[in-house]
Amino acid sequence: MRLHEYQAKQVFADAGVPTPASQLAETVDEAVDAAEEIGYPVAIKAQVHVGGRGKAGGIKLVEDAEEAREAAEDILGMDLKGYHVSTVLVEEAVDFVNELYVGVTMDRGAGKPVAMVSTKGGVNIEEVAEEDPDAIAREHVDPAFGMHPYQARKVVYDAGVDRDVANDVASVLTTLYRLWDDRDGSDVEVNPLMITSDDEVVAADAVMNVDDDALFRQPEIAGMGEEAAEGDELERKADEYGFDYVRLDGNVGIIGNGAGLVMTTLDLVDHYGGSPANFLDVGGGAKAQRIANALDMVFSDDNVDSVVFNIFGGITRGDEVANGINQALEQFDEIPKPVVVRLAGTNAEEGMEILNEDLVTVEHTLEDAVQRAVEYAQEVEA
Repeated sequence: MRLHEYQAKQVFADAGVPTPASQLAETVDEAVDAAEEIGYPVAIKAQVHVGGRGKAGGIKLVEDAEEAREAAEDILGMDLKGYHVSTVLVEEAVDFVNELYVGVTMDRGAGKPVAMVSTKGGVNIEEVAEEDPDAIAREHVDPAFGMHPYQARKVVYDAGVDRDVANDVASVLTTLYRLWDDRDGSDVEVNPLMITSDDEVVAADAVMNVDDDALFRQPEIAGMGEEAAEGDELERKADEYGFDYVRLDGNVGIIGNGAGLVMTTLDLVDHYGGSPANFLDVGGGAKAQRIANALDMVFSDDNVDSVVFNIFGGITRGDEVANGINQALEQFDEIPKPVVVRLAGTNAEEGMEILNEDLVTVEHTLEDAVQRAVEYAQEVEA
């Protein structure tokens, strides 16, 4: 479960992480009033679950009331990578001299949580990890003992953080680890953690994702999740249908049964030059209506240009899936997006025979199915 920036900052601030003064606004007038109260300059930031908001026009720095009104009018109501912006965070601007990245996540390869620090903050940390992995210092933590103070200091110094602020950065990192542990986090990060000319550290952004399966013991966070989902129709649908769903930035819709199978499909889409639009796991034993609901969700995403359906039958039967696909698609006078289907496992052959090939493209291997879906999406882009 993902929190909005303003919600994550609330959690961070309550734990002692320095954050800028800010107010949430749902209207242009509220945004201007908040800016006047906080004092210029301020940043006006769209509150949606996507990265790269600044490059997409979702974050603007303003110097006076006229600019604040103009920025709020531009951002509120805009479509930002498929998300409708209904709220903005009006936040005190930070006069910074340096930007860092600090975060905690689970290193599944090592089987341990890992704390990370980089002096290359303020940019996409995934790109940094790919292009210059040595720019990110890492320290694995034994979950039985938690993060020792020396570990926080070590990873901060390994990253090359200036000694004048190293202890404060280590303190922020220690707090993030405690939140990650106490709140059943999957990821917590600050990017950027800004360093001011007075050697103060300020969390200018905040990310907090929490394990869905642990929400029963995190009632406060669960309540925030319900509020966060209100702004996105697809996430509301996912909750209603009971799907494991994550929206991404690409244009190839992906439906599968089982998290591993869906992740494999995402990787193959990327491998063949495409960009995944979502993670959608329909689960085991999916019946026809559940399959129809999954297609309804993916078709509802305006970013999707093609759909790949990857089902391996175990508990799930291929003929049930095929019936669900046919029933869903027969509701349309015209299929809104091309659909590619790959079935394997239990009753896969029966399912192949049932599928209406006037409505879908059938491929017998996952590689062929993914390549075809990527081709369809590229044709739309062209």
